[in-house]
Amino acid sequence: MSVFELSERTQYYRAELLDFMDSDIYPAESVYDRQMRESGDPHFQPPILEELKDEARRRGLWNLFHPHPEWGPGLTNLEYAPLAEIMGRSHIASEACNCSAPDTGNMEVLTLFGTDEHKRTYLEPLLAGEIRSAFAMTEPEVASSDATNIELRMERDGDAYVLNGRKWFASNAMHKNCHVLIVMGKTDPFAPPHRQQSMVVVPIDAEGVTVVRNLPVFGYVDREGHAEVLFDNVRVPKEDVLLGEGEGFAISQARLGPGRIHHCMRAIGMAERALELMCTRALTRTTFGEPLSERANIQDWIAEARIDIEMVRLLTLKAAHMMDTVGNKQARTEIAAIKVAAPRIALKVVDRAIQVHGGAGVTDDFPLAMAYAHLRTLRIADGPDEVHLRAIAKGELKKYRSATREPVRPDTAKAAVVR
Repeated sequence: MSVFELSERTQYYRAELLDFMDSDIYPAESVYDRQMRESGDPHFQPPILEELKDEARRRGLWNLFHPHPEWGPGLTNLEYAPLAEIMGRSHIASEACNCSAPDTGNMEVLTLFGTDEHKRTYLEPLLAGEIRSAFAMTEPEVASSDATNIELRMERDGDAYVLNGRKWFASNAMHKNCHVLIVMGKTDPFAPPHRQQSMVVVPIDAEGVTVVRNLPVFGYVDREGHAEVLFDNVRVPKEDVLLGEGEGFAISQARLGPGRIHHCMRAIGMAERALELMCTRALTRTTFGEPLSERANIQDWIAEARIDIEMVRLLTLKAAHMMDTVGNKQARTEIAAIKVAAPRIALKVVDRAIQVHGGAGVTDDFPLAMAYAHLRTLRIADGPDEVHLRAIAKGELKKYRSATREPVRPDTAKAAVVR
């Protein structure tokens, strides 16, 4: 039996989810787009989404991501991965099933590290789909790919912390139902590098919190937004620091592992849909007397897309399996690898699908242009490719360093000759 064989639970949810996609999600995409256009408000909450949410609840396709049986179906990373892929095929499916980022990661953080009050005030409404949340980590003034650079200060003042600083790309912060932020900042600049940061729960309407602007992504203004947020003497009770002072990095590692599985499987779903659109287009368009599907280069693109998708899916499932069986720490190389590979491969497939569609591919008549913008952003979000490549290389070199004699530096060799 393959370790990647679908469990009975996954088979059940997969069948339900595929039917939901065909009968409700895909037909609703054009309705969603029309309702957004007619509203004239980039942050409008289209009624069709609420209808889809009701149907997802009715079908039991709600909070599928949550690994804790108290709050969700309790699926493992490996069980949930194929479901994330299916939802990744549409830009509205994850939200319809209450499985969209950054809420998924924030809900897991609140489950693991939140107080009883956090759970009552924020986790339960998030699980019910009544509110949304944002995660504020990236900053405009520093290279946030190195989290030790973070400058937002959280200074202790009696029974509270006072926050001062600026964040951006706080995804979801423009959503009309966003009520809470999880903010990462620096509590002790003199502690060891990975003990300087803490995470704190901050209501988005707290005094001193200002949502400055939304940031477009390749010209797309996402409904949930990617906000720049100013924190000006924001006072937060000490009880709202998650897990304790200096635990920000530990929390981020717990949060990011599953999140990267979700991101990568959704990217694979986008790639699968792009391949489907590419094949359909190639079979229905003729140039110079022959269908595009008969062109050798188009056939190569289709074949390479299938090979690439299968490879990255297997790598992602391997990472999910390792997380479930040996833990996130032991799977860190695989997690880093999929975060590099999945967006790159999905981008390659989407780019070629755009090319096959010609001018139509760069319009909003097809989901390809928007998918390209989001996937290109994913090569930066949750750590850019270069950070993950560096981590993989360090892990590989570590295997051999202890067994390999360190080379003598040229200046050392010269000094030895002189002596």
